[in-house]
Amino acid sequence: MLATDTSLEETARRRLRTLRQARGWTIDELARRSHIGQSTISRLETGRRRLAVDHLVILARALDTTVEELLTDAADDDVVIRPERDEANGATFWLLTRRDDPSGRIVAKVQAPASERLPETRVHPGRDWFYVLDGTVRLRLGDRDILVEAGQAASFDTMTPHSIIGHGGPAELLTILDHHGQHAHLHKA
Repeated sequence: MLATDTSLEETARRRLRTLRQARGWTIDELARRSHIGQSTISRLETGRRRLAVDHLVILARALDTTVEELLTDAADDDVVIRPERDEANGATFWLLTRRDDPSGRIVAKVQAPASERLPETRVHPGRDWFYVLDGTVRLRLGDRDILVEAGQAASFDTMTPHSIIGHGGPAELLTILDHHGQHAHLHKA
């Protein structure tokens, strides 16, 4: 085996474990989501079993990432995050943390468009938190409408149906989400 093959496989093992742990998943949870046995995943992570291409594809899909992400070694000295613009559920957002952040939290800057009509409310496990940078956010929380202005923050239980929209114009906010909130709010519908 070439040295670069060994290095690539070691990187994939390390990234597999990091991404799994960042999501707060046990090996059993990844096994359930990937339909790969728990003992196989354990051996893949520890190097007691070779990683095959088909493992990489299945595990990347289960972790909601790409094979490239599993094979790319994040350099320790690269601390600068270069957010890329993305869109989901009518909002524009920029991820300000890496998807594999060890805290399991996702921080994003969000531009919520203005509209008279609120998007469909959602529920998911966990809590959402946001801070309004500019504009005013209309937060629908259950059957209540709450206006959150620039310089104010909101935090709430996400098992209450909720949605947000810019009020009187677009609004910019910072939000902190767990993996449930990320999936509910930052994935394309």
